[in-house]
Amino acid sequence: MSSVQDNGIGIKSQYLDRIFEIFRRLHTRREFPGTGIGWAICKKIVERHNGHIWAESQARVGTTFYFTLDELVT
Repeated sequence: MSSVQDNGIGIKSQYLDRIFEIFRRLHTRREFPGTGIGWAICKKIVERHNGHIWAESQARVGTTFYFTLDELVT
């Protein structure tokens, strides 16, 4: 398992799955820039490698994104 962490505004738990849906924004573009596709793309990549991605968050502290990937055999 690997992870990346930010120190942003955090995400309420009821919205954590929503951030992985393409073009599903939690805020308006005036509040925060972006297109709403970044984490959806990450989810696609992880799933194509038979992995799983999820997030845990705390308001005003930040969010940690966890992911797993199957080992590649060469």
